[in-house]
Amino acid sequence: MQHSLKKILRGWFGLSRPPFHTVGVLPFILGTVLAYKFNPSISLTIFALGVLAVILIMLSTYHAGEYFDYQEDELSQRYHKSNFAGGSGVIQKGQLPRSIPLWTSIISFFLAGAIGLILQFYFQTGTYTLLLGCLGAFPGFFYSTKPIRLVERGFGELFIGFCYGWLPIASAYYIQTATIHPIIHWLAIPIGLTIINVILLNEYPDYEADRSTGKRNFLNRVGKRTGMYIYVALSLLASGAMIISPILGIPYRAIYYYLPILVISLFIVVMMLRGKYEDPKKLEILCGLNIAVNLGTSLSYILAYI
Repeated sequence: MQHSLKKILRGWFGLSRPPFHTVGVLPFILGTVLAYKFNPSISLTIFALGVLAVILIMLSTYHAGEYFDYQEDELSQRYHKSNFAGGSGVIQKGQLPRSIPLWTSIISFFLAGAIGLILQFYFQTGTYTLLLGCLGAFPGFFYSTKPIRLVERGFGELFIGFCYGWLPIASAYYIQTATIHPIIHWLAIPIGLTIINVILLNEYPDYEADRSTGKRNFLNRVGKRTGMYIYVALSLLASGAMIISPILGIPYRAIYYYLPILVISLFIVVMMLRGKYEDPKKLEILCGLNIAVNLGTSLSYILAYI
């Protein structure tokens, strides 16, 4: 019984993939830090509810992907097992029934909506609170969910850039101040570009599996080599936007914190140009470093403002 319970708990943990929530939570923290910087009076209760809503939206997104991407994830686990692609593998291993992520995705979606209602109408966080929440919840839920499946439209990755870049920063700031500071638009550029690159690079391990099932995501539409050049261009643009950000009034300290991240980013660029995305072991390392670049970009801004 104890072994069975441990297996179920391990399955739930694997299915929810908590480490991947950081890519949404850190930009939300950044937005809250900005709100405190420009408006010293903030509510920790509103912040906590906001973080919970962000996590629920990400759970809804990830679990919908586990259910609707079952076939390609099964093939991906067989062709090219990766910690950063091909889903969690929990359903394929039989640790939990396949129907579970569908229902938890729907429940998480509506729980996030309930928090949005509480924030807007009880805490009176602003007229656009629910709208901002919907801008994240709907693209997230329908990223993999049929029949819309943004992941197969060739531009779903752009929604990810928006939903994990500008949106959490702006939403966190807005629910504290009922306004959106102009500096947020610039801060979101490198964060949004690096999260697009996270998705793009994570599509490489799934490339053969996605092709076999006809999943027409961005990488499958353009091919690995063109995808590599797009990755390099987005990476350099993100670094450039980060480096010149002090011109717009962002603290110069951000650049000092960002320097180690820049080194990692340039290393990945060199490896991509050398075709290392064809080497499964090296690609696994690059995918991990790539997530570090995204998180480090957000963290550099947070530390600069703190």
